[in-house]
Amino acid sequence: MDNPFSLFGKTILVTGASSGIGRAISIECSKMGARVIITGRNKLKLDETLSMMEGNLNKKVIADLTIEKEAEALVSQLPHLDGIVHNAGVGSRVLCKNINMINLTHDFLPNTYAPILFQALLLQHKVINKNSSIVFISSIGAKHPNIANSVYSASKGAIVSYAKCLGLELAPRKIRVNCVCPGMVWTDLIIQDGVTKEDLEVLQNKYALKRYGKPEDIAYLVLYLLSDASSWMTGNAIDISGGGEGILT
Repeated sequence: MDNPFSLFGKTILVTGASSGIGRAISIECSKMGARVIITGRNKLKLDETLSMMEGNLNKKVIADLTIEKEAEALVSQLPHLDGIVHNAGVGSRVLCKNINMINLTHDFLPNTYAPILFQALLLQHKVINKNSSIVFISSIGAKHPNIANSVYSASKGAIVSYAKCLGLELAPRKIRVNCVCPGMVWTDLIIQDGVTKEDLEVLQNKYALKRYGKPEDIAYLVLYLLSDASSWMTGNAIDISGGGEGILT
């Protein structure tokens, strides 16, 4: 019996695969039978991710997607793809009254500009197969306000709007485009200035399920969107937050 959730025979690219959510997505994709190409800026961490994956056809490519030449070099090394996960990104916290160009560039360059421009390269080089799936990792911050989260939230909200337009443009080729919008997930990104791990362990009790997410929680939803089981889904921005909608801390 065919398994619609299987990724066997598919080639998947995951950006920001060095750690956290990107690492979990890469590992879980390999367990489901995909050939996975992982990319990121940190060679040692990418090597760690690769060592944790199943199969011997997986590949790593070191690249900083905020640098045009490195993004172009990555695309030149890619085979035809059946799935893309745009996961690379950064976080920050700054009050609206203190925002400057450095803050905007810090978030928008990796979170918004880089994935949009990289996706354009992928389309220009025609490396995306028909019936493929493209997934952007956004954030519930795109829809739910929080103090000092405006720049990050705006950068992720822009990706949601972009992805909906991209989905319309690619629909004639049966290429699906969706966003995953996590709440708080236990990764290096959530430990920020002025907030300790102990603080977060208390705050997570505000969530209905009384915990923040694990990277694997996000990976399992991404697997579904990459698989044929979600073949009638496109243009969606799906919250996954343990019942913590509107609660970012």
